[in-house]
Amino acid sequence: MPDVLKNKSYKDYNYVSRYISIPYYYNTEDDKYIYGTAQQLNDSTSYVLHEVKRGDTLDSLAVKYYNNPTLFWIIADFNKIQDPFITLKIGEKLKIPSISSISFVNDGV
Repeated sequence: MPDVLKNKSYKDYNYVSRYISIPYYYNTEDDKYIYGTAQQLNDSTSYVLHEVKRGDTLDSLAVKYYNNPTLFWIIADFNKIQDPFITLKIGEKLKIPSISSISFVNDGV
C-alpha cells in the first residue's frame, strides 16, 4: 500500500498556544489536509495552587489569573482536564501555571 500522506509540514503560530507548532500532511486519497497533535504544556512550569470555590469555572479562573477567558485551555491542559465544560468540585485544588513561564514539551519536532 503506497503512503498516502505526503508533504509533512508545520504550521506555526506566534502567540501562546498549545498549537504553537503543529504538523500537517496532505492526504492524497481524499485530497485534504490532516492536522496532527500539538505539543503539551511542560509539567515543570511554575504555578500557584487555587482552591476551587463556588461558581469557579475554567474560564472565570482564566479571567482572574490571566485577564483573558479564552486562555482557559492553559488551566485545563496543565491539570489534565480533557473536558473544559466539567463542573469543578468545590475544595479541589487546581494548578494555575504562570503565564510568563509557560513552555511546551519538545517531542523532538
